[in-house]
Amino acid sequence: MITALIFIAVLSVLVFGHELGHFWTARRLGVKAEEFGFGFPPRAIGFYKDVSGKWRRLVGSKTVEDLPAGQEPAGTIYSLNWLPIGGFVRIKGQDGDGKLDSDSFASKSLWRRAVILAAGVVMNIVLAAIFLSVGYMMGMPGSLEEAKPSARITKAEVVIVETLPESPAERAGLQPGDIISAVNGEAIDSHERLQALVAANQGQDTLFLVKSGETVKEVTIVPETMATTGSVGVGVSIYGSGTVQYPFFIAIWEGIKMTGIMFWSIILAFYGLIKGLFMGMGAEGQVAGPVGIATLTGQVASLGFAYLLQFMALLSLNLALINILPFPALDGGRLLFLLIEKFIGRPVRQSVEAIVHTVGFWLLMLLIIFVTYKDIVRLF
Repeated sequence: MITALIFIAVLSVLVFGHELGHFWTARRLGVKAEEFGFGFPPRAIGFYKDVSGKWRRLVGSKTVEDLPAGQEPAGTIYSLNWLPIGGFVRIKGQDGDGKLDSDSFASKSLWRRAVILAAGVVMNIVLAAIFLSVGYMMGMPGSLEEAKPSARITKAEVVIVETLPESPAERAGLQPGDIISAVNGEAIDSHERLQALVAANQGQDTLFLVKSGETVKEVTIVPETMATTGSVGVGVSIYGSGTVQYPFFIAIWEGIKMTGIMFWSIILAFYGLIKGLFMGMGAEGQVAGPVGIATLTGQVASLGFAYLLQFMALLSLNLALINILPFPALDGGRLLFLLIEKFIGRPVRQSVEAIVHTVGFWLLMLLIIFVTYKDIVRLF
């Protein structure tokens, strides 16, 4: 239940932020947002200003057409809805109607419509930068090798990335992901300290304290001169990991920079996934649906709030990339129709576009159902 609640909260923040991007940009560019709601309909209650400037309530599923004369909304209805997941914005003229109304989406220039459609994706990228910046202010897991001199490092540890073939470490059973906590009783908090202690114990039985998952074990290894490096070692590639914390303004810059690095990595991973599908390699185990993401969210949340912020940034960037893809029913699909309009010199017939988006929506629903089924099978 706790995992489900955390997942709903995380998803709500990401989706609401996405819709807020569309809403704010539409308002700034002179397009009326007829309703902006938290959660999905049916509506619980809504608030709006009528044509005389008086605030009024709109309870339940009552529509604007049901209102008495003079009580019609002059602007946006701000609503709370019964399904508390994310949010939505209903923009006037987004379905092609109201082309003669100056406050309609359909009446605006092509570039204004493109900006409004792309604003949700931009907002998800901005949210990722905010999450990471706050994370760096609080202290977030990161690589010590990449940390700036201004960083405050806590919970430093040395993590094994790789064990070399036929090395003392491999023979001792060390695995990537294992954490070397101590050597001969001396705590290890940096790769320099590990290298110094290993070199000092060349040819001698050396006691390593290793954490593997939840298990802590003692392993005896004899350091030797490695042929691959020409120096004394046990045959592991390592990196320093710990909680990295920055001062306010540096944290903001580091958060923005990390957002770019993560987004580029996601793009490359997605490219690799698509390439693998075309080469017949499949995507088994590489794609997670709502159930899989909810499970991961619960696991990450159990590690601490900083880990959850990092994971939320990752989800937000994934949401941004998926939404910008030129697939029907997504923001990228609607942008594709604007691009077609630019080339042919006129809008695509609204009935044709509506059919394409409807088909795209149901294909996405089928994909979500299929991936969710795979998630459930993996769980049980």
